[in-house]
Amino acid sequence: QISLVESGGGSVQSGGSLRLSCAASGYIYSTYCMSWFRQAPGKEREGVATIDTDGSTSYVDSVKGRFTISRDNRKSTLLLEMNSLKPEDTAMYFCSAGTRGGGRGYCRSFARYNYWGQGTQVTVSS
Repeated sequence: QISLVESGGGSVQSGGSLRLSCAASGYIYSTYCMSWFRQAPGKEREGVATIDTDGSTSYVDSVKGRFTISRDNRKSTLLLEMNSLKPEDTAMYFCSAGTRGGGRGYCRSFARYNYWGQGTQVTVSS
């Protein structure tokens, strides 16, 4: 059974930084697409960043240059480094996994992801 557990959320001021972690278990982590999503109050869940099994990454425009997604396949861990945080980054952040299929760029689509953690809250004050 796939388990994803996020940690590292908290409250920071605008311009601050946070590092989110996701501990994965119950499957062969290195063979899955991984991603981070977020959901702000009253809004739909949105994809933030993806990382493929080969380490290639993609980001939504709103976080490019500020967020960095990475994975450690030996430790089955997913990370999200968040810098220059803005109040609009305030949301519950979710780690997500998806079965790898298709060819190059397969993991870039946020529709590929169907396993979820419980989330960790990030609050950015102005």
